[in-house]
Amino acid sequence: MSFIENTSKLQLQAVRDDCFDRLRELEAFDNTKAGVKGLADAGVVSIPKIFVRPLDERSQEDSSACLRKKVQVPIIDLGGIDSCVKIRKQVVDQIKLASMTWGFFQVLNHGIPVQVMDQMIDGVRKFHEQDLELKKDYYSHDHMKTVRYDSSIDLYRSRFAKWRDTLNISLLVPGKFQPEHLPSICRHVTMNYMNEATKLGGTLFDLLSEALGLKTDHLRSLECASGRKFVGHYYPGCPEPELTLGANKHTDPSFLTILLQDSIGGLQFLHDNQWTDVLPLAGSLVVNIGDLLQIVSNDKFKSVEHRVLANHAGPRISVATFFTGVVVPEKVYGPIKELIPEGNPAIFKEFIVRDYIKRFYSRSGDMSGVDSYKQS
Repeated sequence: MSFIENTSKLQLQAVRDDCFDRLRELEAFDNTKAGVKGLADAGVVSIPKIFVRPLDERSQEDSSACLRKKVQVPIIDLGGIDSCVKIRKQVVDQIKLASMTWGFFQVLNHGIPVQVMDQMIDGVRKFHEQDLELKKDYYSHDHMKTVRYDSSIDLYRSRFAKWRDTLNISLLVPGKFQPEHLPSICRHVTMNYMNEATKLGGTLFDLLSEALGLKTDHLRSLECASGRKFVGHYYPGCPEPELTLGANKHTDPSFLTILLQDSIGGLQFLHDNQWTDVLPLAGSLVVNIGDLLQIVSNDKFKSVEHRVLANHAGPRISVATFFTGVVVPEKVYGPIKELIPEGNPAIFKEFIVRDYIKRFYSRSGDMSGVDSYKQS
């Protein structure tokens, strides 16, 4: 009997036992290659224990320091930035304030057609909902593969598995990715969206450069927009959303992230030590500062923690574009000298992106990625 069939029949009584064999259950789940969607399709009414958040984590977030906050993340209209100097200055000022104090903002009139965004959401849905035998061919934990699908990037390392499946597309190694590597079921729409998101990333890096008081092309000249990774997340409806998360608390080991999300919601970021909802807004994209931009901006822009709640409703679908800078060949990054006050040392050390990412995913507990690169 397979793990999923056993889950459906016994309602996971065995894995809920306090003495369950965690590694055995992780391997059983992993070996199905069916992901979390497989559990949802099996009709589970309670989640396997491997997905349950430790009680200490849940208790901590019930404290007053982590209550959910009802405020609106900054919404910035990019319309007119290339035709009106006054509008561009206003937008640059808005981006500067949002990047320094929030780390998150939403953009409207960003140039990506709504049809392209809708098709991308639908393409991710089609990939995850296609026949399992076709999807299995892409299942892998090998981070060197240009296209793969898995469930929980840290499945065997984290304290609990996340309630989501992910299609990963890597453009980190020049010349390695080819369009034919993409699943045929979503190839065309994915290529369209990746091209549009890449162009928008360039525009945002120009605006962020100006927001830092630098020349418009400064961040692009550092090749901050060169390496890219696209991930299509699929969060099935969860029978016990209060016990798990779609994505645990984290920052992004990138320069910048652009997020396309559907109308279900669930994304939150930490603002003033309170979890704040990023409410879906039709036609918008969410942008957040990554760790690497916080470092090269010498702490002027902030990379903040965020997470995704599990939800009874589903599936929730989102597509994140991570701009990682140059990963291969090795390139040294560090605080931009123009942003280091005269007579003062830089706040952070220099880094190589590949080393930063490796260290990021091997760090212990809630240790901040950027804090580990602060000068002694």
